[in-house]
Amino acid sequence: MLEFRVDEAGTSGHNTRQREFDLAIIGAGPAGLTAGLYAGRAQLSTVIFDRGTIGGQLTLTDRVDNYPGFPEGISAADLIHRFRKHAENFGARIVLEEIQKIEPLDDGTFYLWGLEKEPYHAKAVILAMGSRPRTLNVPGEKEFAGRGVSYCAVCDGPFFKDQPVAVVGGGDSAFEEGLYLSKIVSKVTLIHRRDEFRAAPIFVEQARNNPKFEFVLNSVVEEIFGDSKVRGVRVRNRQTGEVKEIPVEAVFIFIGHIPNTDLVKGLVDLDEQGHVITDEHMRTSVPGIFAAGDLRNTPIRQVTTAAGDATIAVYTAQEYIREVEARLKHHARTG
Repeated sequence: MLEFRVDEAGTSGHNTRQREFDLAIIGAGPAGLTAGLYAGRAQLSTVIFDRGTIGGQLTLTDRVDNYPGFPEGISAADLIHRFRKHAENFGARIVLEEIQKIEPLDDGTFYLWGLEKEPYHAKAVILAMGSRPRTLNVPGEKEFAGRGVSYCAVCDGPFFKDQPVAVVGGGDSAFEEGLYLSKIVSKVTLIHRRDEFRAAPIFVEQARNNPKFEFVLNSVVEEIFGDSKVRGVRVRNRQTGEVKEIPVEAVFIFIGHIPNTDLVKGLVDLDEQGHVITDEHMRTSVPGIFAAGDLRNTPIRQVTTAAGDATIAVYTAQEYIREVEARLKHHARTG
């Protein structure tokens, strides 16, 4: 069993293979990288795990114009680079490895199992795996992601000022985001596979009374097409079979999000949609495991809210880590 070596000041020593840490963060999107920054700044030995591309859902957009401090906007790639550099400058270590299991130990610490036979060992864990938008899985969707296909109106709507766009979906998110877009774009074509909506009646009424809205109902998107960017959608009426093309400059897809919480199913409490349930201090149902960002049960999913969650999570995790260190020190002295 790996053991932390704790000196009289309560500082963890590290083995040469660097598999022991004060804090393990799973996910290297805005929440995870912010957590790494704050943890490193607090002089916690910190590792950030990610199974793929650094940046989370920021990689789905081309440009960000609503992050504080960048009044002219900033490319998503540049913002991700700045997040990563800031975290690494404070000592956070990024490991591109998929964590497949989190194992709570009797002493309040955790094993994190990846692909290797030997686990990582941490005193606390922050879950920051984010979520992923439900996709249409139609031709053109993946090809035009970040070039007219978007899953966030607040993020990308301003880039299509006075241009026609399509919104796909029939729930609260589709209507709320569509109403937001109507203040920016020239026209919102809302495409929904049924003729009834799951959205709250007040949103539906506001949209029906909005002259910028046009409804294409009982219809599904079969293709998103364009050249260097989106130029339109091809939709099929589910009742008549009629196929038609609608010229738009962007397609906003709001058919739900899927939280990336498969790793912790059966470990921490989740809501009906699979989001991690936390309190206001980002504590989960398991002491020592915290959560931040889009995988959490939060009504707002933005880069700024992810960063805020992460800040709170680290401060709360620090308190837990101090408690764990005190127990370990006591155990080391008493045998």
